[in-house]
Amino acid sequence: MGRSICVVFDIDDTLYLERDYVHSGFDAVGRWAAKCVQIGDFGERCWKLFTMGRRGSIFDDVLNEMGIQSSLELISALVETYRTHTPSISLAADASEALAEIGRIATIAIVSDGPLASQSRKVEALGLSSLAAPIVLTEALGSEFRKPHPKGFEQVQQRRPADLFVYVADNPRKDFTGPKHLGWKTVRVRREGGLHCGVENLVAAPDFEMKDCSGLPEALAHL
Repeated sequence: MGRSICVVFDIDDTLYLERDYVHSGFDAVGRWAAKCVQIGDFGERCWKLFTMGRRGSIFDDVLNEMGIQSSLELISALVETYRTHTPSISLAADASEALAEIGRIATIAIVSDGPLASQSRKVEALGLSSLAAPIVLTEALGSEFRKPHPKGFEQVQQRRPADLFVYVADNPRKDFTGPKHLGWKTVRVRREGGLHCGVENLVAAPDFEMKDCSGLPEALAHL
């Protein structure tokens, strides 16, 4: 009898491109800004700054660019709109095919960081609840348990026992330290257009690296 395998996935830039979520979020924020505070062109300006490489202060920067006084209340409303919008995203074709094939030979789970409201809506939009269990969103455990903390991975081990665990993710700065500590195998998906595509494997090198999820079934066959 063969070994039981549990393949655990990150979400962002692993199963779809996170920039698609960002674009969807800025569209939602733009609609809210136009309707609720009569600020036009806001979402488009946010997306333009994002594509130029701006991170972390885009809402403040766009308001400043437009000559509009920022406030804690306004920024909070923009952030809330962004995080709670229903995202227009879908699984990458390679990820959808790989999940279907892997599901025939292994169990599938999720461990993902990020604001709970955002990640919960991504799970729903991508249809992951019907494909994976458990789905561990680390913010639900407490912000101190974000990756690289191993608690999210330990939760999977407790709830979905297997002989072999494999974690598939995109960001070597934080994604692989926790599972490696537990003896898991690790696979990096360096998806073109991913936010961490250019990050080198300096913190925790994965066991395998591939450009998308299409090579996962073959990699699993060699473990």
